[in-house]
Amino acid sequence: MSEQLEQTYTPYSYTYDQFTVFFHGGRVYIGEKNYPVGQCCVDILNLEESVLDKLDQRVRDFVPAAWELLKKKTNSAAVSAQEKLNAVWDIIFALPVYRDLNMDYDCNYHALENLFADRRKWSQVQKPHSEGRAMYQGMIAGLEDFAHDIRELREQLLIMTENYFEKLERRNAAAYANAYSYFYADMFTIAANVFGEDFSQSFTVMLNFVPMMHQTNKDEVFIAEKTTFDRLVTFLRTEFYRGLAAGNAPRRCRNCGTYFLLDSGYNAIYCNNIAPGETDRTCRKVGAHRKEAQGKENRSPARVEYDRTYNRLKQKKNRKKISVDEWNLAVAEAMRILEQSESGQLTDDEMRAKFKAL
Repeated sequence: MSEQLEQTYTPYSYTYDQFTVFFHGGRVYIGEKNYPVGQCCVDILNLEESVLDKLDQRVRDFVPAAWELLKKKTNSAAVSAQEKLNAVWDIIFALPVYRDLNMDYDCNYHALENLFADRRKWSQVQKPHSEGRAMYQGMIAGLEDFAHDIRELREQLLIMTENYFEKLERRNAAAYANAYSYFYADMFTIAANVFGEDFSQSFTVMLNFVPMMHQTNKDEVFIAEKTTFDRLVTFLRTEFYRGLAAGNAPRRCRNCGTYFLLDSGYNAIYCNNIAPGETDRTCRKVGAHRKEAQGKENRSPARVEYDRTYNRLKQKKNRKKISVDEWNLAVAEAMRILEQSESGQLTDDEMRAKFKAL
């Protein structure tokens, strides 16, 4: 059994249109890292538009070379097309999700050269209506649509979060589901009446349930959903909706304008990044002095967790489960964690883990 579990950690290698992640317990495991579900969508929302513009340009440089290779059928044409394709990979593989995966660089960065050197496969690509030609055309079309698909997804998430989620009084799975029902109905109506098509949020993935060992605690085993995707946007849509089901959603910081992941139960309006024009104060710290952030309902996630931890420790002290000295040490440590989080030294994920350990 232990040998089978070890195989779950085989260092898979991936291509941009064939990669696998694992979902379990409100987290997504990508390569050696794991994140709360929804975080990858936040990273994509915060991606600079200039990155997508540069990607579009490099794809435009590559596509003519790819078609020229079919005409010239020479080693020099294969090398030229490969160099332009590698310039595309340099951007794509630095994007969120891909940057955490164990990419098959040898396969990706020599794909066209290897294809041209394989006489059998190359002859298939030469035939206009063959499976090989269809795969070649599909690769080109996928790259041409790559940046557009990300922009389209970002626009959809922006509409959903700004127009349907921002006015919510509560931030949990039930509230998001209710808001999404209105968004879905509106989009379904627009798609049918304006564009004459269905608004579908369905896509095909390969799903397996596998035993998986915890990345740090090797004695802990759980059942994970091993999911294989052929497009980045398919993964991002899946992760986004899984996040909503878990009560997580992107939110735009009211101070700096960047997106952050708002975890279930919190209603923070500021992110925990260093605020613009500041050297050590976070947006939450700056926003704490504003009227809109005052009141119990707008406590920061760190303050919420501190209050919960303080009450939990107080109950343990009152029930004689910890001594007065232990209580004093624990409260002092809780205050230190609060200060670290409010100053941006801890992510919300790290902050919750530290409070939970007290």
